[in-house]
Amino acid sequence: MLALAGLKRLHMTENVTALLSVEEMLPAIAQGAIGIACRSNDEKMANYIASLNHEETRLAVACERAFLETLDGSCRTPIAGYAYRDKDGYCVFRGLVASPDGTRVLEASRKGSYALEEMVSMGKDAGKELLSRAGPGFLDW
Repeated sequence: MLALAGLKRLHMTENVTALLSVEEMLPAIAQGAIGIACRSNDEKMANYIASLNHEETRLAVACERAFLETLDGSCRTPIAGYAYRDKDGYCVFRGLVASPDGTRVLEASRKGSYALEEMVSMGKDAGKELLSRAGPGFLDW
């Protein structure tokens, strides 16, 4: 499997045989989001960066990262999650965690207001649910 963005850059889109929707395969946490950091005392740079912010994406990533943090995941942990604003303006979050050998996959979902505090709470709550369902040793390599 290859990312469509990479195939476009290589001018190889004629090789695309299928596109996977998020219903078929959840992406990695914060997939496709760009993060920019600067020195905490550099107000001028912070103002420049603030103009690049896409608030809807920032909030979605906060929800997804709260899920990942609750599961204590890393780049090697089989965790996926996706938060988005639905047509009615609500946040919908879907997340999953798989055992390292792929034999068990657990999923959770949440829906709530599209506001930072509630979205972070939804991500954490979904993570806690999966930890509880998974049991001890689920993510041991």
